[in-house]
Amino acid sequence: MQLQKSLKLSLTAWIIIAAVIILDQAMKIWIKTSFYLGEDLEILPWFHLRFIQNNGMAFGIELGSKLFLTFFRIVLVCLLVWYILRLIRKASVPCGYMACLALITAGAFGNIIDCVCYGEIFTNPYPPTVARLVPWGEGYGGVFHGLVVDMLYFPLFTFTWPSWMPWFGGHEFSFFDPVFNIADAAITVGMIAIVLFYTRYIGDEKKEKKAAE
Repeated sequence: MQLQKSLKLSLTAWIIIAAVIILDQAMKIWIKTSFYLGEDLEILPWFHLRFIQNNGMAFGIELGSKLFLTFFRIVLVCLLVWYILRLIRKASVPCGYMACLALITAGAFGNIIDCVCYGEIFTNPYPPTVARLVPWGEGYGGVFHGLVVDMLYFPLFTFTWPSWMPWFGGHEFSFFDPVFNIADAAITVGMIAIVLFYTRYIGDEKKEKKAAE
C-alpha cells in the first residue's frame, strides 16, 4: 500500500513539474522571438499578451541584487526537491499537497532557466526588432544575469478616481496591473492552495519526532 502511494505521489510531482516547465519555457521562447520588447497583443479586453522583462521575482517584484535572487531561487529549488523526495519515501501526505509543492518547484525552476540561460542564448535588441536565439555565449549577458520573461496581463477593469479625492483625484486606476508568466502563476497557485487547504501538513515531521520522544 505504501509503495503504491509513493508511486502515485512521485508521478504527481514529476508530471506536474515537467508539464509546467515545458509550458512555461515554450511560452517564453515564443514570446521572446515573436514580440518586440513592450509589444502588446489584445486577446480579450481583459486579457493581453504583453512582452516585458525583469530582474526580480514573481510579478516583477525587485528584492535585492540580481545575483542574490538567482542563487536564492537555486537554493529554494534544491530544498523543495529534497523535501519532495522525502515525502515520496514516507508516503504520508495527500496528492493535493504534493501537487502544490510541485507547482512551486516548477515555477521557481522555470524562472531559474531564464536567469541562468537567457542572457547566454538570446539577443536583446531595441524595439521593434525581436530577439533571436544565438549560440551559447553570444547573447546579451552572462550566466546568472538573464532577464525573466513575462507576458500574461489581465487588466480586468479600470476606473478614474473622483476629482475631489486627495492625491488620487482624476487619476485612472487599473486592476490587475502586474504582468507575469506561467512560472509565476504556478508558484502563486501552489502557495495559496497550501495556505488554504494544507497548512496542517507543514512541519509534520517535527510533530512526529516530538510525539515519538
